[in-house]
Amino acid sequence: MEVARTAARLAADSERERRLPDELVAAMTDAGVFRLVVPKAAGGLEEHPAVLVDVVEKIARGDGAAGWCAAIGATSGLLAAYLPEATAAEVYGPPKTISGGVFAPRGRATPTEGGYRVTGRWPFASGCTHCDWLMGGCVVECDGELDKLPSGMPDVRLMLAPADEVTIHDTWDVMGLRGTGSHDIEMSDLFIPEDRSASMISDRPTATGPLYAFPQFGLLAIAIGAVGLGIARGALDDVLAMAGARKPTGSSRTMAERAAVQAELATSEASLRAARALLHEAIDDAWKSAAEHGEVPLKERASLRLAATHAATTGAEVTGSAYRLGGGTAVYESQSALPRRFRDANVATQHMLVSPATNELAGRILLGLETDVAQL
Repeated sequence: MEVARTAARLAADSERERRLPDELVAAMTDAGVFRLVVPKAAGGLEEHPAVLVDVVEKIARGDGAAGWCAAIGATSGLLAAYLPEATAAEVYGPPKTISGGVFAPRGRATPTEGGYRVTGRWPFASGCTHCDWLMGGCVVECDGELDKLPSGMPDVRLMLAPADEVTIHDTWDVMGLRGTGSHDIEMSDLFIPEDRSASMISDRPTATGPLYAFPQFGLLAIAIGAVGLGIARGALDDVLAMAGARKPTGSSRTMAERAAVQAELATSEASLRAARALLHEAIDDAWKSAAEHGEVPLKERASLRLAATHAATTGAEVTGSAYRLGGGTAVYESQSALPRRFRDANVATQHMLVSPATNELAGRILLGLETDVAQL
């Protein structure tokens, strides 16, 4: 995949500048990466979730930060399926449109004539510096009362604004995924028209088709899981490239000739393939239900989240194994991509959609316990 090769070539630039280079953003845009889940009616590609996972995984194999921005930028296009058709076409119709933002309800929206007044600041806005539109999750407050779900939890409504109306605060000084440019974004008493807001929890999609019957939080999670798988595959590529030539200090044998290396590499390969197979199995099961019945049962939704978390966790574990196999070479930024991949893979596991709490949620459902599934 040419985009993945471009991402690999520019990875050091991305990390140094703490954002994706314009050349890479243009390549991803031209390849349709950011339109993968936008409805066809709005000018998007409306692809199968497995295509999303495959694209993200391949790009992350080249560079984790690029894969992460692909995952976030692509899945942000899902909002188009919840907006009125005319608005979705207006926002997402231009072929080079990129949207991004943060779902977490760090903002507060107050209803006003024709829309909302929005104030909030959201961290972790990946790719915000190359976005045309930015969104932030808000709780809606009317006369001192919050809009709530049947569970009693506040609803979360996404508010979409042109990027030039949103302030970006340079905050992204971090351990890994530095190239994602995941700075804070802020809206200050900003007017958002009603037709540029939607709840992905309580609203029904305006777009039809199995992609929009697929669990939206599951879709976001599997894209993050794909980043972990791609980073790990790239790390194993690095080990294979050095194994035939590198001789550890004090040894007359190459890495490839050492039994310990052979065993750990084989174990890592098996773990990575198994995690990938589990993710695709969960996707296929959920897609079949979405296509045939227009909804995905609770256990299949839980399986998606379980598989996504397992993919991200396994990706970090395999990347860690590759880093150890790299020995002294793996500590030099100038000699190997392994240090960057190691940092990126471990930062990826910190996303809330693939955190350990996700396994608790899936476990409760497997055990038949009462569970709040609003964000499943």
